[in-house]
Amino acid sequence: MTHATEILLAPVGIADRLAARFAEWKEQVETRALFRKTVRELNALSNRELEDLGIARASVRLVARMAVYGN
Repeated sequence: MTHATEILLAPVGIADRLAARFAEWKEQVETRALFRKTVRELNALSNRELEDLGIARASVRLVARMAVYGN
C-alpha cells in the first residue's frame, strides 16, 4: 500500500492565485533579464574571442537562449 508523504496544496483563494501569478511573472522577468545580459556579454566579445569559443556572431542569440532557457 502506498502512502502520501507530502501533500501540496493548490492555491485556492484569489490572493493565493494572484501571488502565484506574480511569482511566475517575476521569474519570467528575471529569466528574460538574464537572457539579455548574456546576449550583451557575448556581443561585447570580439570576433576572435567568439571564434575561440566556437560561436559564430550570427548565432549569439541562439547560444544565449540555449544557455538561459535550456532549449
